Amino acid sequence: MATVELRPGPVPPYEQIRAQIAELIAVGTLPAGHRLPSIRQLAADLGVATGTVARAYQELETAGLVRTRGSGGTIVASRRTGEQLDPAGQLSALALSFVTAARRLGADDVAILESVRGSL
Repeated sequence: MATVELRPGPVPPYEQIRAQIAELIAVGTLPAGHRLPSIRQLAADLGVATGTVARAYQELETAGLVRTRGSGGTIVASRRTGEQLDPAGQLSALALSFVTAARRLGADDVAILESVRGSL
């Protein structure tokens, strides 16, 4: 699976996981039918509790982005042509992507917020 990275800050880990996976699905990096890592595996990889990953997966399932099939694991759901992601999920994924990229450039929270406000 493409990389999920956790960053220190005010965004809870489950939300970072959810938003990053939603973004990977939205841009097609994770295609329909792709199997996600097990909850235990992803939790171990990220150093978080299994409940954190379980919550992220549950929210992705509620949004219709993934399907969980017991021992079959969690897979990316197929979307009908023209069907769009939940708008709040799209916005959250885009915001997290922007913040992550801005931090890689060395921007702090104040600079990031000023950039967003300047774009409105």
